[in-house]
Amino acid sequence: MAVEATATTHEELSFYEESGNKYSGLLSWLFSTDHKRIGLMYLAGQLSFFSVAALIGVLMRLELIAPGRQLMGPQMYNACFTVHGVIMIFLFIVPGLPACFGNFLLPLQIGAKDVAFPKLNLLSWWLYMIGAVTAVVSLFTMGGPPDTGWTFYVPYAMRTNTNVTMAILGAFILGFSSILTGINFVTTVHRLRAPGMTWRRLPLFVWSLYATGWVQILATPVLGITLLLVMLERVFGVGIFDPAKGGDPILYQHLFWIYSHPAVYVMILPAMGAITEIIPVFARRTVFGYMAIAMSSMAIAGLGSLVWGHHMFVSGQSDLAGIVFSFLTFVVAIPSAIKVFNWVSTLYKGSIHPEPPLMFALMFIFLFMIGGFTGLMNGALSVDVQIHDTAFVVGHFHYVMFGGTGIAFFAAVHYWFPKMFGRMYNRKLAYVAMATIFVGFNTLYFPMLVMGWLGMPRRYYDYLPRFHPYHLTSTIGSWILVAGLIVMAYNLIRSMKHGEKAEANPWGAATLEWQTSSPPPLENFHEIPRVDSGPYDFRRLEGAG
Repeated sequence: MAVEATATTHEELSFYEESGNKYSGLLSWLFSTDHKRIGLMYLAGQLSFFSVAALIGVLMRLELIAPGRQLMGPQMYNACFTVHGVIMIFLFIVPGLPACFGNFLLPLQIGAKDVAFPKLNLLSWWLYMIGAVTAVVSLFTMGGPPDTGWTFYVPYAMRTNTNVTMAILGAFILGFSSILTGINFVTTVHRLRAPGMTWRRLPLFVWSLYATGWVQILATPVLGITLLLVMLERVFGVGIFDPAKGGDPILYQHLFWIYSHPAVYVMILPAMGAITEIIPVFARRTVFGYMAIAMSSMAIAGLGSLVWGHHMFVSGQSDLAGIVFSFLTFVVAIPSAIKVFNWVSTLYKGSIHPEPPLMFALMFIFLFMIGGFTGLMNGALSVDVQIHDTAFVVGHFHYVMFGGTGIAFFAAVHYWFPKMFGRMYNRKLAYVAMATIFVGFNTLYFPMLVMGWLGMPRRYYDYLPRFHPYHLTSTIGSWILVAGLIVMAYNLIRSMKHGEKAEANPWGAATLEWQTSSPPPLENFHEIPRVDSGPYDFRRLEGAG
């Protein structure tokens, strides 16, 4: 991508930071409308919540290391997996890559000075933090932490004495943050592209954010209304979902999954976009099938909104509905397969540079493929009847969400770290962390697929002795995984201050964010760049150099 852009010195960068905000110190961050600072605040918040949820997950695995009680009773175990799920889903995975990397990079990648609505962007971050604090406070208030699971299924959500209402209120507020982010991104892509930045010249990460933005706008209000109805029923006794009051609990499942399955694609689409940015750079090849990948993102967003019923095969819905939802589940796998095919084709005969971001990207492809194939097994009617509500579903879910979105998140951190912080990390430590995470992840979650296939129910506090070898292996895997995460965190946090200073374009990438200084100045570019080639034109970049 040929552009007219100039680098900025660190002295100039300091001036931009000071002149862009009337506050100083911490307040200059909390009230900043600079999209880059907001992205970094999202990043800090998400990783903090991820650490808490990971700790709770390890405690759950310690409880399951052997049959019988180890650390906690059944009520506390129920509360732990609810809190683990709520934090991981609503505070880490759903905001995921759009909140931090989308905010930081979207304007840079399209040659804009900021997002379309900077103040709305700051409001979305404040709503994220308010919703997060509300959800976390619910864990320590009268009644104790909610124990319904992260899905808040009725009628139990109506009848439990734990503080479900406050947790649901937190998720409701977080939904508004997601909607505002989606509106901002869609408007920014439509209105603020640099001269020459046509739709066919958009980086594919931008395409994924654009598709995700529409899902956030159209699907999130359904969840918001559903959670509001649950709060009304709990507080005022209105009979909407509780069958004891004439309500319909199946209606809740429909409304919840009408949002929550498209939300899976809110989580995974930007992850796929990040992987699509990484692979061409380290293969030194123009991405294979640009428009196929771009249109597959839109197809996933559209088709993903029509498959919610595969979560409800055993709920009593009609056979015809089950057949239709099963068919659509298999159809939505096609655009995902297109992406995998194009990633591998981009690598074919490329000049491979095995840097840490690429290794994380390859790990993503491997783990996501396992998650995708096991998802098709869940989508098959006859098979799902046998494995529904077993540990197989837990294993599948983590392969898609953590092995997909989570690992892509780490790949994105390692890829854009030099641009965000102006420093390089220790590559050797990054390789060690990556290998340890890979081994730990599969040791932790693959036994869940096996024991689920053998009949181990999910969410059980205790289990039969015949499942002990699988649970023991899984718990040991959690220790290995956490060790890898600690090494990665140490490497990145230390490198923020002590890492080698990064060049403007250390990877030799061709997209616009790499054509300005590291980190970028306040308004990204001295002059709005003019684009006259595609986002992965490495030959043109080398010719300009």
